[in-house]
Amino acid sequence: MASSFEKYQKRRLISSYFSVVLSIFLVLFLLGALGLFVINSKKITNDFKENIPMTVYFKNEAKDSVLNAFDTELKNARFIKEYAFVHKDSAAKNNVDIVGKDFMEFLGFNPLQNSFDINLKGDYVVADSIKQIERDIKKNEFVSDIIYDKALVDLVNNNIKRISFWILIISAFLAVIAMLLINSSLRLSIYSHRFTIKTMQMVGATKSFIRKPFIWRSIKLGLIGSALAIIALLGLVFYADKWLPNLGIAKDYLSLGIVFGGVLLVGIIITWISTFFATQRFLNLKTDDLY
Repeated sequence: MASSFEKYQKRRLISSYFSVVLSIFLVLFLLGALGLFVINSKKITNDFKENIPMTVYFKNEAKDSVLNAFDTELKNARFIKEYAFVHKDSAAKNNVDIVGKDFMEFLGFNPLQNSFDINLKGDYVVADSIKQIERDIKKNEFVSDIIYDKALVDLVNNNIKRISFWILIISAFLAVIAMLLINSSLRLSIYSHRFTIKTMQMVGATKSFIRKPFIWRSIKLGLIGSALAIIALLGLVFYADKWLPNLGIAKDYLSLGIVFGGVLLVGIIITWISTFFATQRFLNLKTDDLY
């Protein structure tokens, strides 16, 4: 009979530990995933903004010397992500490939112009900066026209502001939920040992002596939960890097170190604080209140 009771208690204890580790793992994984998103949000938004092209068309009077000078100017410009020169003959050929008909056969000439397809760095794809760049380029008298999707630029920047605001709100909400969930799981775990705590106190053990093994055990559970969360986050990082290789998430070791270190630290701190106050509560209770 005693053996069966001991087995039952052991299973109950293991189940309690498992629920604590699972709670810590899930909460820290969500927080870590959110942390990765927040840290890489600038890369993600810049990657999207850098794919909004700007096309600069040159008049037919522009000679090779003018085009080469503009090419050199772009090469040295701090706001350029990448650019490509498109000769009007190449543009005509591409048009034939797309449309399927050669418009020059019935026109008798090529009406297209030489152009540069430009992709700006993400930090410069904002209304004020892009307008200033447009004004500077138009100072060149051989520039015929500059075309880019102004409405899309405004839409992207407005949406980024809204998303950033809600990310901050969600981050704060999840942080509070994380602390409450982990704290609740640890309190339930310590609740099952409330009689042990009170017995130790009655035989003369100090509060710090009683708290020490519970805190150490909780920290170990926190470390296990943190380690599992970090392993899951690594899988998420490699999955994201597979689908978005141009962001270089898996190679940003500093950001990964900050997130993983933060997950580990949060796991230790929350378990330590929660266990400290949970044991303190039972230490301060009267014996009759334990029931």
